[in-house]
Amino acid sequence: MANAYPPLIAALCDPACYPHPVKRVTVLETHISWVLLAGRYAYKIKKPVNLGFLDFSQLGQRHFYCQEEIRLNRRLAPGIYLQVATIGGNPTQPIISAEPAFEYAVKMRRFAAGKLLDTLLTRGEITPDHIDSLAETIARFHTDLPPANSDSNYGTPAAIDAPARQNFQQLLELMAPDDAALLKQLQESCQQAFFATENLFIQRQQTGFIRECHGDLHLGNIVLLRGRPVAFDGIEFSPELRWIDTISDAAFLIMDLIHRGRADLAYRFLNAYLQISGDYAGLGVLRFYLSYRAAVRAKIAGFRFAQTGAESARQECRTYLNLAAGSLSPRKPALILTHGLPGCGKSAVSQILLEKHQLIRLRSDVERKRLFGLSALQKSGSAIDSGIYDPQASQKTYQHLLKLAQTQLEYGFPVVIDAAFLKREQRRPFQLLAQNLGIPFVILSIQTAEKVLRQRIESRQEQGRDASEADLAVLDKAIGSAEALQAEEQPHALILSNDSNGLDRNDRQAAWLALERILE
Repeated sequence: MANAYPPLIAALCDPACYPHPVKRVTVLETHISWVLLAGRYAYKIKKPVNLGFLDFSQLGQRHFYCQEEIRLNRRLAPGIYLQVATIGGNPTQPIISAEPAFEYAVKMRRFAAGKLLDTLLTRGEITPDHIDSLAETIARFHTDLPPANSDSNYGTPAAIDAPARQNFQQLLELMAPDDAALLKQLQESCQQAFFATENLFIQRQQTGFIRECHGDLHLGNIVLLRGRPVAFDGIEFSPELRWIDTISDAAFLIMDLIHRGRADLAYRFLNAYLQISGDYAGLGVLRFYLSYRAAVRAKIAGFRFAQTGAESARQECRTYLNLAAGSLSPRKPALILTHGLPGCGKSAVSQILLEKHQLIRLRSDVERKRLFGLSALQKSGSAIDSGIYDPQASQKTYQHLLKLAQTQLEYGFPVVIDAAFLKREQRRPFQLLAQNLGIPFVILSIQTAEKVLRQRIESRQEQGRDASEADLAVLDKAIGSAEALQAEEQPHALILSNDSNGLDRNDRQAAWLALERILE
């Protein structure tokens, strides 16, 4: 088999070329690189090719892009990306780590292919904790990146439109004539979405959301290491493909999960990402980027169809095109408020809702702290009715939630607001908002035995892993001051019982079923 490779790659199949123990060398090949699996390490050598969108034709270019690959990927995967390795000797008798170098390789620490997230998802081994950990990693990564210079061309409407148009041009050349009508219709829809969103693209660039991202963030480029998802293989060869909107970077992963039939995990990731980053404004352009990412994957499947004629590749292309079209369509909006005492399970119930029905959740505990410069798990040190919990701060928090909710509803997303809403004056503006928008309005009133409330609050305080700072004193005050739902609110109210064993029985409750009918 080694004879089928160029002389250098064939020679590197000899374990004696390496400065560490190697029993056997395995070669993996893509259209732009060879990867040699040798002992505990992998060596990635760039092919001397010029494909237009990348140019590795000269040694200096290959060296530069090896350095870029290390620089960029060590941001998220420092344990995988080790160094640029020199290859000395000559093509028929190469020596790894020798000089002078006639070639370069990216030296990486190997990992088990069975730990890739696409494989784990197929086996049903991805957990909610994995998704939450990944969302936190990517959100903090994006937040910490410096924005592109305001005068750069990255992230301009023209820079966004050009690759989208190119995608469709290439797809038209790749696919069979009977697919042309579908492609033309989708292209028109994408152009309409682009023009409708153009001002938001400008705002995103001007407000600093164009950053040097990963660029290729799908499940096949994420591996589980020591129980935590680690993203690798970001794009090094094209600044244009990585200096992008942060929400576009996240959209690739969201689209990939939806494509694989796990919209529940997609929206778990999205909501966790938004809760940490606070980038709810990104939802205004998310649909366009979901569609764009699906169209890119359709093009890749189209290339396979053109090369092999395989019907499976054609069907995969069509599946992605249908996803690209569906991603542009706004959802049926609805506004849901949780209502209940501390410890009743508002966050747990809203988590089930957002995953099952693909909602956007706004948490008062998180947004209150964000308004006052605190992270979700930071302690405010505020006593009851003081600090960030005084009446003025609470009013400011609910006004902020109202503004966020209106924006997301206008973007075409159904919204659930995870807050106590124990006062009529807090609920009324949201009811008016729903009336003005002409959308369904629901008050999901969650009822729980007081004994259970106290147990949950004590347990939550011991664990210290929740944004809520409510203690038993807060509960006692809430019990004494809560205002019952008024007559004009009752038609919108659904009563949900959530005792110590409630969540596993919710599907059988009339309120839960009624809520599902509203959200269908």
